[in-house]
Amino acid sequence: MSTAPAHIQDLGAYVSASPSSFHAVAEAGRRLAAAGFRRLEEQDAWEGGAGRFFVLRDGALIAWTVPTSAGPATAFHILGAHTDSPSFKLKPRPTTGKLGWLQAGVEVYGGPLLNSWLDRELALAGRLTLLDGTEHLVATGPLLRFPQLAVHLDRAVNDGLALDKQRHMNPVWGLGDPAAADLLGLLATHADVDPRGIGGFDVVVADTQKPRVFGSHGEFFASGRLDNLSSVHAGLAAIIDAADGGADGPIAVLAAFDHEEVGSGSRSGASGPFLEDMLLRISLGLGAGTEERLRALASSFCVSADAGHAVHPNYAERHDPANLPVLNGGPLLKINANQRYTTDAPGAAYWAALCSAAGVPYQEFVSNNVMPCGSTIGPLTATRLGIRTVDVGTPLLSMHSARELCGVEDPGHLAAVTTAFFRGDR
Repeated sequence: MSTAPAHIQDLGAYVSASPSSFHAVAEAGRRLAAAGFRRLEEQDAWEGGAGRFFVLRDGALIAWTVPTSAGPATAFHILGAHTDSPSFKLKPRPTTGKLGWLQAGVEVYGGPLLNSWLDRELALAGRLTLLDGTEHLVATGPLLRFPQLAVHLDRAVNDGLALDKQRHMNPVWGLGDPAAADLLGLLATHADVDPRGIGGFDVVVADTQKPRVFGSHGEFFASGRLDNLSSVHAGLAAIIDAADGGADGPIAVLAAFDHEEVGSGSRSGASGPFLEDMLLRISLGLGAGTEERLRALASSFCVSADAGHAVHPNYAERHDPANLPVLNGGPLLKINANQRYTTDAPGAAYWAALCSAAGVPYQEFVSNNVMPCGSTIGPLTATRLGIRTVDVGTPLLSMHSARELCGVEDPGHLAAVTTAFFRGDR
């Protein structure tokens, strides 16, 4: 990737360092701390006032910058994204197998394209929680594979591949007797902990193939977990850049939630109280009462950033015929009449003004009427807080594949307009 744009090279490094949501926020926290942000703990008392801060909650992160000019009713400019991606999660008693094979018991997480995970070298990554309450990140490197059945044993496979989530999606990780093997013990070795001390674990399967730039002119970028680490990384780059933008402006907030792919209903998901709690504590630190806090929320704005669909050249009929986003055409403005996306006319106008101020192109996305429309954290945030929200995102092909595809320019465009948003430009 040496000739690729600097942003896309850094995105590749971030994805590679983030095989799970827990790794994604740990790496984000490392970068924020290096840029002068101070980590706060939720159980501690906070002094409040101007500065750069961040908080980690499980696989989620909220970071913010408070300018020196901020008062009790200063508005928040929030970029919301999510750290998780469709995958597979280790079940309890994960060591399984038969016929001389060692296999892993996994549960489908979210809505992955199952066939895209076949015949790849995969890792296990996540966190181990010990009986003493301490948490330890773990990542194995290449360990597993979902082996596909040979065409000789299924001559009709190219007429339609049907995968049973229970029978067919059990990866192999070794040879031997399952009764004598211990996958959890192997994870403990990688984390350098005593396996007898493990009380719980949140571990997912991750692709190990490195991100790559390709195409006739290096215009494409392929990687796992672009949905939605491309947005998390854009927000991370932007809040670090915006923190050097001066003493005036809004309170910039990066909210990177977990569990979006499974409905956001958790303490670290967008349906939970994490963002609301942090905004309240920031306001209290600035001396806000109820009146000032409600005024601040009324003048605040949220950009919900999640990957969206580029037009697929082989399936053009699945897209709206008049709205056909392309790679490297700029980030998407996502619109849905049934509020699966929360964009409305004032939000669309604000986004257009932001992109103009940042010198960034953008494209509208709307679903074909016969295609179901997904959703994002946008409607959840707007509903919980009453903040005007707009849905945007990087256009992708192969969304929810083990290896997704975007243009090399679009993630950088999203970061640039987010920087303008955090600084209050318009």
